[in-house]
Amino acid sequence: MRVWINGRVLSDPMAPAVPVTDHGLTVGDAVFEAVKVVDGKPFALGRHLDRLERSAAGLGLVGLDVDDVRRGVAAVLEGEPLPLGRLRITVTGGNAPLGSGRGDDPLTAIVVAAPMDPAQETTAVITVPWPRNERGPLAGLKTTSYAENVVALAAAREQGASEAVFANLAGNLCEGTGTNVFYVVDGEVRTPTLASGCLAGVTRALVLEWVGAVEVDEPIDVAAGADEIFLVSTTRDVQGVHRWDDRTLEAPGPVTKQAAAAWREREPELLGIDS
Repeated sequence: MRVWINGRVLSDPMAPAVPVTDHGLTVGDAVFEAVKVVDGKPFALGRHLDRLERSAAGLGLVGLDVDDVRRGVAAVLEGEPLPLGRLRITVTGGNAPLGSGRGDDPLTAIVVAAPMDPAQETTAVITVPWPRNERGPLAGLKTTSYAENVVALAAAREQGASEAVFANLAGNLCEGTGTNVFYVVDGEVRTPTLASGCLAGVTRALVLEWVGAVEVDEPIDVAAGADEIFLVSTTRDVQGVHRWDDRTLEAPGPVTKQAAAAWREREPELLGIDS
């Protein structure tokens, strides 16, 4: 693992580096991105940094220097290339009083590079009973306020699944804890609109561009009963779903295979520090 924080690479990646009063630690006042690394090159870095800026603006974090973050990415990717890895880019509210109010200190910017195992071709998911709030102030932002996801993912693992899927307050399909959901009904590929409250995933956008799908908001039961279901994310790419709750599916299905093949073909286009 390699770590860069506020302009310097740590000689010991596990050394203490953030004060206990950092607002990202005390109240989760932070945004982040996870970026795939292939043969030492980041994938779709520009798109991820654009979303980092949007999330920071949405959370009210002022002073983000994207060029500095890009330099941090280059710094942690120096040396022996990672065959397959992940970057974790985190920007916090910086040092602040012990409460919800922000301080006047600069933001804290952190970039971590670490190896990553390839995802399985298919997986199991469960539906969790807690809805996403598509009208909340954090809807659509990639923040570190992930405790809800931690609880949901723990419930999934208890049932032998690797992902938990949320409906929103309207009862429509929203997203997984770290994935966007696509599904196939009568040959039509569908995925929720951003109005559902789901994250505007980088992988989601590229699948829409490279594969195509209809964006529609409809009850989660429609997706759970679909002919095919697949998840998309930075760490999973395109991953078929072979079980949703107690229902089993043949996976990956033909549409999922086509989407995965299109992904593998197009992915090299967006590899590189300037991608």
